[in-house]
Amino acid sequence: MTTLAVEKGVGAMLRHWRETRRLSQLELALRADSSARHISFVETGRSRPSPEMVLRLAEHLDVPVRERNDLLLAAGYAPQYAETPLDDPSMEGLRAGIDQLLQGYEPYPALVVDGTYQVVAANRGIAMLLTGVAGHLLAEPNAIRLALHPEGFAPRIRNLPQWRGHLLHQMQRQIALDRSGALRELYDEVAAYPQPPSHPHTSGTADPPVAYFALPLQIEHDGRVLSFVSSISTFNTPMDVTVAELAIETFLPADRSTVEYLRTVETS
Repeated sequence: MTTLAVEKGVGAMLRHWRETRRLSQLELALRADSSARHISFVETGRSRPSPEMVLRLAEHLDVPVRERNDLLLAAGYAPQYAETPLDDPSMEGLRAGIDQLLQGYEPYPALVVDGTYQVVAANRGIAMLLTGVAGHLLAEPNAIRLALHPEGFAPRIRNLPQWRGHLLHQMQRQIALDRSGALRELYDEVAAYPQPPSHPHTSGTADPPVAYFALPLQIEHDGRVLSFVSSISTFNTPMDVTVAELAIETFLPADRSTVEYLRTVETS
């Protein structure tokens, strides 16, 4: 259970989520088919919400599944959502589907991470980019560490300041929502990594300037610069904490030369 749940109870937790979502008590009441008076009583501890009310409010506040369990516990009820390990036999269908998705995206890179960015699956497109990464980072790979550690991708990322800023901002938004201690520790660690000096221009024939439609990851590989834009997908309406926290990140080639290079690697 989160620190907020232990110290302040379900009312304070619901108020935190309502304020985070920038909703008034009346707006939340209308969405949840309740009344502003009842919402006020719940938030101040004058009324104990039923488990159904807790979950209904959590749904309309878009509370993550793990934190919905915390809300139920703080209100005195049993958690509703299981947290099943990915290696459990019941997860066989999910694992098979993930593997099929990742393989189908090849030769482009794709990976799956959990709620603390630990890599749980990756395809050959990602493996290709791991050349030169220190072994200790591959023992229990974490996507953020791989990207920003001085012995990871960082020395090869041509636009590291921009990509680093993007990743840290992404983590800050996540920490502000779920207040995860593990995420905060990871953030403090990677934010303190020294940044390598500016990259010299890679030799070779350069493509004409490209107008990217999203911030690209520009990474050196085998004497050339590959450019990708990333997309993150999650599972709709998850009923398990593990599944709810999985994210599939795919990297789409952002220019013609990257597409051609990856196709050449695939057929070689």
